[in-house]
Amino acid sequence: MNIEIVQLDESNMDILNKLDEDIFDEKIVPHRLAVVLNEQNHIMLAAVVDGVVMGQVLAMIHRHPDKPTELYIDDLAVSEQVQRRGIATRLLEELFTIGKKRGCEEVWVAAEPDNEPAKNFYRSLNLSTKRAVVFECNLVF
Repeated sequence: MNIEIVQLDESNMDILNKLDEDIFDEKIVPHRLAVVLNEQNHIMLAAVVDGVVMGQVLAMIHRHPDKPTELYIDDLAVSEQVQRRGIATRLLEELFTIGKKRGCEEVWVAAEPDNEPAKNFYRSLNLSTKRAVVFECNLVF
């Protein structure tokens, strides 16, 4: 199995034309993808396995005037067909390397309370658990 981790930008975003659709919650909307890839504080990586995108991670850099710069992992997914083969770990290792080069001092990620596989994976990377309450609302009225 040949695995390549690729940082996405406008020049190579067409690799997402050949992907396992289970790694995104919904169908990719081209203009939304272009906005994500053009944002300076966004990082998107793809795991290409034998020519097909089988994993992805999207992260944002949060800069604060009074706190360390954070790397927030917004989304991480690997196709069920290739899970438990180190792809998620490789995606995050590359993400952490890029984040460090861009000034990030901390990383954080949230997982659903009942998502035991995700929680176990993040613990395996020595990320610690903290409690939080999440509030949300819809901005489209």
